[in-house]
Amino acid sequence: MSYKIAIASSDGTNIDLSFGEASAFDIYEVDGTEYTLTERRKYDFPENVIPGQPKQSEESGIQAGCGSSEASGGCGSSGNCGTGTGCGSAGGQFPKVELLRDCRCIVCKKIGFHVVKQLEKLAITSFDIDCSVEEALRKITDYLYKIDNHQSLRGTYNKE
Repeated sequence: MSYKIAIASSDGTNIDLSFGEASAFDIYEVDGTEYTLTERRKYDFPENVIPGQPKQSEESGIQAGCGSSEASGGCGSSGNCGTGTGCGSAGGQFPKVELLRDCRCIVCKKIGFHVVKQLEKLAITSFDIDCSVEEALRKITDYLYKIDNHQSLRGTYNKE
């Protein structure tokens, strides 16, 4: 049984991007414990959105984010949420989550609580870790292989 893992990386070597700031995800196809990079999926941020930065309110020029008030263009006002960098869209689904809905797991440096909840609804596992892509893939594929094959996750003990 093969599956896909999406990884947020700026250089393809290290997991160094949060879910919100990632403008692309490397997609790896996994079969057993073997994995191959198959594609790079790009996310097109809406206008006026800079990855990792709050969105500018069009009327006032005030930066708006999930924590800002409705009057300044934060959550609750139309048009500022659903960018994939924080708040959910009107339908409750993040556009980036939709982009990755065929993946079994998402690996980023940091993933916010609300994104994790959206992923859980789709039975997608999320890992927020800071290491190399190679190390993450090796550990995650080994872990999922053991889970899928009903093997113990405990270490082997030497009996002397």
